[in-house]
Amino acid sequence: MSALFQPYHLKDITLRNRIAVPPMCQYMANDGLVNEWHLSHYAGMARGGAALVIVEATAVSPEGRITPGCTGIWSDALAQGFAPIVKEIKQAGAVPGIQIGHAGRKASANRPWEGDDHIAEGDPRGWETIAPSAIAFGGGLGKVPRAMTLDDIARVRQDFVNAAVRAREVGFEWLELHFAHGYLGQSFFSFHSNQRDDIYGGSLENRSRFLLETLKAVREVWPEHLPLTIRFGVIEFDGRDEETLLESIGLVRQFKDAGMDMISVSMGFTIPDATIPWGPAFMGPIAERVRNEAGVPVSSAWGFGTPAIAEQVVKDEQLDVVMVGKAHLANPHWAYFAAKELGLPRASWTMPAPYAHWLERY
Repeated sequence: MSALFQPYHLKDITLRNRIAVPPMCQYMANDGLVNEWHLSHYAGMARGGAALVIVEATAVSPEGRITPGCTGIWSDALAQGFAPIVKEIKQAGAVPGIQIGHAGRKASANRPWEGDDHIAEGDPRGWETIAPSAIAFGGGLGKVPRAMTLDDIARVRQDFVNAAVRAREVGFEWLELHFAHGYLGQSFFSFHSNQRDDIYGGSLENRSRFLLETLKAVREVWPEHLPLTIRFGVIEFDGRDEETLLESIGLVRQFKDAGMDMISVSMGFTIPDATIPWGPAFMGPIAERVRNEAGVPVSSAWGFGTPAIAEQVVKDEQLDVVMVGKAHLANPHWAYFAAKELGLPRASWTMPAPYAHWLERY
């Protein structure tokens, strides 16, 4: 029996297998509003057989967008735009999830294929960026952000809460807070980007405060019976990996105590010159360590897009759910492909009947 194709239960949600489509930015929205591109994209991913489809990083405020093309959920009108997407994902048999976040100092950027750098000063498409401290990321993202005031922090925390409420009301059944990849949550946690001297900076306790406060505030409005998860960069690959990992595991334990149901284990991306050991399943052993030492269910992305690898990391209990990203862009029916590669019977092919009928016959 395949481990990858076993159902997975978290709170009141049952995933039909252990395959998930992680948040992958499309950069195709207009003023935060989704459109036909997003509907077609996410419907296709869900029909492909994955158990969970998580909508891309969606900004909790206009300033929180990575680029002008990013999706948003800072108003009821924007939230309602997701309603057809939620419906299509559910009709295809997958669980609809959404990741909400704030880009912090990495906001106000050009789309990747248009430079992947900060929008030039004076360009009306851009906006002021904010962060824990007035420290630029560097490289092409050289804009110095404005250091957040305590009022800013309180406002953004409430923006997360409001976004969670809208996600709940429009029908999403899986919520992920984006505290990774050098965006705002990660920037508070990392000493590389946080040099505050108040209660939100300095010590590990203070650097963790914004993340924990935001999680607790969201937990109060997100339904208890639905999964509340976090994507978090537990390692920086900056030469002090063990220290960062130990700090991160300690914070993940606090996340668990505060009501988080699963951690999506990722990298920090808070400095431009990290030495990342890219390779197949390279995050697997790190995720396994977080799983064992923090005592929480884990998922992860990065290098798990080969069926045999995805099967093995679930079988070895490194991951509970496998996030398969780029491989789904290349083949939206990756789950079907994986089932065939693993030699599973046709009954395991989670495909729409108009496809399965012909593929089973010929």
